[in-house]
Amino acid sequence: MTTAPASLIVHINGWPGTGKLTIARHLAEHLGARLADNHTLINPAEALFARGTPLYRSLRATVRTAVLDHVHRADAAQSFLFTDALSDDEFDSRSFDDYATLAADRSARFVAVVLDCSMEENLKRLTRAGRSKAHKLTDPQVLMDLRSRHVLLKGKCDQLIELDVTSLGADEAASEIAARISQG
Repeated sequence: MTTAPASLIVHINGWPGTGKLTIARHLAEHLGARLADNHTLINPAEALFARGTPLYRSLRATVRTAVLDHVHRADAAQSFLFTDALSDDEFDSRSFDDYATLAADRSARFVAVVLDCSMEENLKRLTRAGRSKAHKLTDPQVLMDLRSRHVLLKGKCDQLIELDVTSLGADEAASEIAARISQG
């Protein structure tokens, strides 16, 4: 009797502009997973309210809670990918813990992927055309401030994959991550 492979919850974390979404799209294809990038969860609030206002925070939390609740109830065999830009602070740690809880509740393997790249490459990617239309961060000063004050979160998970993507293309990075997951 063969046992079906466990589903996955994959959380991709990296600084804004590292290539999380592009890599996640390729990785989702490799894994047959569904993708909910952080802007899927942020943009409804971003479109309607100023960042940091009570209505913005409330709508963002409501959308995120609804998405995680629906993933919790999804077919147990389905794998899911999420992207984020989480640092080592308490608020971000609690957000990360929600994904760990989701994986545990679904009896899924929880894989945390931390993507990083050189500051020079990160700044180049941050300012590429099209990012602002997707409501993504494009201000180099904000990125430099984040990187100077924080480190990327590496939370508790079943498997941690760290990858420097400075000189990797998106499909190459996704292939590397998929290979590491399968070796897991």
